[in-house]
Amino acid sequence: MAVRVNREAFADKVAIVTGAGSGIGAALCAALVERGATVVATDLRGTSIQLDVRDPVAFSAAIDAVKAEHGRVDYLFNNAGILSVGEIRDLDISSWRNIIETNLFGAINGTSAAYRVMAAQGFGHIVNVASAAALIPSPLYAPYAASKAAVVALSQALRLEAKPLGVYVSIVCPGNVATGIFDSSEIVNPERSDVFKDSPIGKVSADSASATILRGVERRMEFIVFPLSMRAMWWATRLHPRALDRLLSEVVRRFRLTRSAER
Repeated sequence: MAVRVNREAFADKVAIVTGAGSGIGAALCAALVERGATVVATDLRGTSIQLDVRDPVAFSAAIDAVKAEHGRVDYLFNNAGILSVGEIRDLDISSWRNIIETNLFGAINGTSAAYRVMAAQGFGHIVNVASAAALIPSPLYAPYAASKAAVVALSQALRLEAKPLGVYVSIVCPGNVATGIFDSSEIVNPERSDVFKDSPIGKVSADSASATILRGVERRMEFIVFPLSMRAMWWATRLHPRALDRLLSEVVRRFRLTRSAER
């Protein structure tokens, strides 16, 4: 079913999107432009502003530059992120550090810089893209899930601090979306083709995801969790924390069939 978004809600607004080079970020940029927003797309390459979200000085400078040029910052979509797949026993500390620095500190750097500007101007909306992996047990994705769970906690704390100052916060937790994150992800031990051959990647298109996100942002929702199957899994684990154990244990078992014992 098509997701309806009020096009007037984003008209003449100024939005910054990180990780805009592909996937959800690119789709968000296109959807915002279509709805009349001025969009500043940031990525490591090929966008309005080249930005490494791990660099707090560069992130702050980018936010300040947008504010100086356009007079306001209405939205920040903290979307940039990377993924690592593998068992914890096979992961190097460097894998953890790379994920945490990009996914968590990237969100911290953007949130910190944008929030100061938005609080001073008395309005704004920070949209932090986490993941459904932060809401349900996510074996084989531990660094990614841990980083995204921290983004959820950060956003929930900020939401209560920011609302009295006119700043809203939304947390996006998508399930399987057809993006390039899996193509560029680190796969530790098994072959990439073995890991993803039976994976339900691409259940939701990036365009559909962006429409769902913007609808939730328009409504100032705290959690934007999709698709419906993922919301059901989230609620199941909230009501019964062990509800998904059998299913997820089978995922681990099948993964281990491709694992090399030589690791």
